[in-house]
Amino acid sequence: MKGSDHKTFKAREAPAPYRIWGTGIEPLSLRQMQAAADLPVAVSGALMPDAHPGYGLPIGGVLATDNAVIPYAVGVDIACRMRMSVFDLADAGSVFASPVRERLRSALQNETRFGVGSKFGKGLRRDHPVMEADWGVTAVTARLRDLAWTQLGTSGSGNHFVEFGLLRLESPSAGLEAGTYLALLSHSGSRGSGANVASHYSKLAKQLRPDLPDDLKNLAWLDLDSPEGQEYWHAMNLMGEYAAANHERIHHHVAQALGFGVLKAVENHHNFAWKEEHGGREVIVHRKGATPAGPGVLGIIPGTMADPAFLVSGLGEASSLRSASHGAGRLMSRNEARRRFTWQQARALLADRNVELLSADLDEAPMAYKNIHEVMNAQTDLVEVLGTFTPRMVKMSPPGERAED
Repeated sequence: MKGSDHKTFKAREAPAPYRIWGTGIEPLSLRQMQAAADLPVAVSGALMPDAHPGYGLPIGGVLATDNAVIPYAVGVDIACRMRMSVFDLADAGSVFASPVRERLRSALQNETRFGVGSKFGKGLRRDHPVMEADWGVTAVTARLRDLAWTQLGTSGSGNHFVEFGLLRLESPSAGLEAGTYLALLSHSGSRGSGANVASHYSKLAKQLRPDLPDDLKNLAWLDLDSPEGQEYWHAMNLMGEYAAANHERIHHHVAQALGFGVLKAVENHHNFAWKEEHGGREVIVHRKGATPAGPGVLGIIPGTMADPAFLVSGLGEASSLRSASHGAGRLMSRNEARRRFTWQQARALLADRNVELLSADLDEAPMAYKNIHEVMNAQTDLVEVLGTFTPRMVKMSPPGERAED
């Protein structure tokens, strides 16, 4: 059915179809996916093997809707994304045992910023054409431009990171020859600007749908035919451009500081909504913590600070709405991780994996996440692995910061 302007909720006769990848997914994630399938505007969905609970749609949830966009099915960190730069550097395998190591460490420490509200001060502000885009496209984005500019090139908190590692390609892939390369990998989104957009329009969607039952309130939608839906759509897309620019600036300044050339860059959103055709009709596909995996589409699926990330090519599986997981997925809450683990345990694991950690909080300990190898094995019909990235030097937000992911 088309999204409508009426405010009286009408339950559908049967849930929209959806498919689940992986096993052992916790009950709350399953209930959240079921609730999404009960939405009148839902068309179909999928749940990825890294799934865990979120606001409204679970993390790892994919939902196609009819002419409607759901702010909480996009996520709080709009356009959270991955970017990998592969450097043109001879003998990459020995770089972490050489004097270059200190230069790598300095680049991570100086060329981005971590933490809630982190920004660049006067004289250090980054520049990018995105700041000349139409930030007046909505009243909300108009007042965020100055904040966005100060945070351009920053990384935030929570599960956001910037790290150096070794990318291994067993055969020629993605325009690169087989071999081992030094690569830079980053994960973050649209920072404070995206959070403000998400907060404003998720509240507005709830106000416009007052009759939604309790289990659906965080899935309140905006009709794309409505002024509010158009506002959010334009704001979301601007945040997508901004998040991409954010990563580009991080990678540019790190490469520039080191004097390294870039052979290849790969990137993808995973908290976004797209207009796509599925089953012969146009739908709005929300991927909340899910990676686009259309035929031949390149993407990056990270593990943890101690586990590999994977350069992948999508296989275009129709029943997943051409999607795959966005990472390993949390095994437990942040509070549970802090209760259960110690830094002694985490540092022992990192030392065993030969990973240098510059900063992070204990709630991001590798043990707090699902096994990335099991997650990848559960989606062999969704993506083909082209290369494996092994982290060697990792920087995240320092301890005590509120998670922004």
